[in-house]
Amino acid sequence: MVARKTDIYDKYTYRVTWSEEDSEYVGLCAEFPSLSWLAESREAALRGVSKLVAEVVEDMRHNNEATPEPLAVKQFSGKFMVRIPPEVHRQLAIQAAEAGVSLNRLASTKLSR
Repeated sequence: MVARKTDIYDKYTYRVTWSEEDSEYVGLCAEFPSLSWLAESREAALRGVSKLVAEVVEDMRHNNEATPEPLAVKQFSGKFMVRIPPEVHRQLAIQAAEAGVSLNRLASTKLSR
């Protein structure tokens, strides 16, 4: 059996959800938020958006445009900065102190829920 080379669009993050407004399933791709595909079944919505993304990627390559890096292979540092109002900062610092943990640990726990 010959292993198939996985193309970049196979590594993108796809999701299918129900659209009450359209009364159909909608296929989405996180790396291409402007693209979507409506279909009567989840499977057809996924196939449709996957094919659409593949066509867009091929077109981008043909035009020598950079394609988005798949989130699945992207390396994350685990750090990001969030700006919050000073009063929220104070409240979180108090909660952390009362819990006996660092502010970082408290924020990480709250975000992971």
